Amino acid sequence: MRSDRPKPLHLLCGRAMLLYVLDALGGCDIDRAVVVVGHGAERVTKKLQELGPDMPLDFVEQHVQRGTGDATSVGLTAFADDLPDDAADVIVLPGDTPLLRAETITALVAEHRAAGSACTILTAELDDPTGYGRILRGRDGRVRRIVEQADATDDERAVTEINTGIFCFRRSLLAPALRRLSPENAQGEYYLTDIVAVLSDAGHMVGSFVAPDPSETHGVNDRVQLAAAEARLRARTNQGWLRKGVTMIDPATTYIDATVELASDVTLFPGVILQGRTVVGAHAEIGPGTRLVDCAVGRDSVVDQTVGRDAEIGDGAHVGPFAVLEPGAQVPAGARTGAFYTARSTEADDR
Repeated sequence: MRSDRPKPLHLLCGRAMLLYVLDALGGCDIDRAVVVVGHGAERVTKKLQELGPDMPLDFVEQHVQRGTGDATSVGLTAFADDLPDDAADVIVLPGDTPLLRAETITALVAEHRAAGSACTILTAELDDPTGYGRILRGRDGRVRRIVEQADATDDERAVTEINTGIFCFRRSLLAPALRRLSPENAQGEYYLTDIVAVLSDAGHMVGSFVAPDPSETHGVNDRVQLAAAEARLRARTNQGWLRKGVTMIDPATTYIDATVELASDVTLFPGVILQGRTVVGAHAEIGPGTRLVDCAVGRDSVVDQTVGRDAEIGDGAHVGPFAVLEPGAQVPAGARTGAFYTARSTEADDR
């Protein structure tokens, strides 16, 4: 679900960002996830069903964009009515925070349950909080409300603790509180953030958990932020594979999608880009200067300065340099293609 921020880029990268958020949820102890979709719902749903994590995943459409409070109400319609309200918590988070970790979500829920709160907000301390909702506390230090940038006074804008758009709610209180939201604000929308004041004014405990690393809560709203997030994700992904025994000659120039699968003792040379559902077998050597999308590479293979898409390379094959593997192409096990090799699908050749 979304936060009250500028809208993120709705490109392929936007769907990829949501996959990272779902991956983080998949690392937590949750029963199911519901994705609220709007513009381009069919394309987003198809991509997430193809590449999403292995957990129950439902989709509901917000036909009219009326704010994050309305999106949350729409999302709640997907949950089973037979689940006892008192036994459940609901996590609400935006789809534009690809750096968010499962550990942070788990810590938020643990704080929420330990304190017995009606709502717990993941907050962050930022040197420059411009554009984010500010956390406003009472004299007792408890959270009283969140004010959006557009509605804040000068004193409120000076607050550096911000709302990340990530919440944990006691389910039994969430729906009644949502019904009390009003669109009387600068954007004429139902802000989910207003639910904090609704719960607090009703005497319910609203807690907070400060993110240990504020950068993982950053949203992606433009190409500058997208590039910064991608750099951090790439470094995180590469470090994970290095710890599993993959060799990278130059991690700074190695690009691996989160959906790629690598076996042990794979060696990646500089300039390697592995995307989509690419799978690489044990002891294979890839690169330099190779890009593979949705390809299968057999064990003990060598792929040098090659571009391939939806192709298969057999065990022990040597491909390249300067090879092109078109969709559906197959390189037999043990084959040596030589330089400037082009492989096409056998089906295409038959036509």
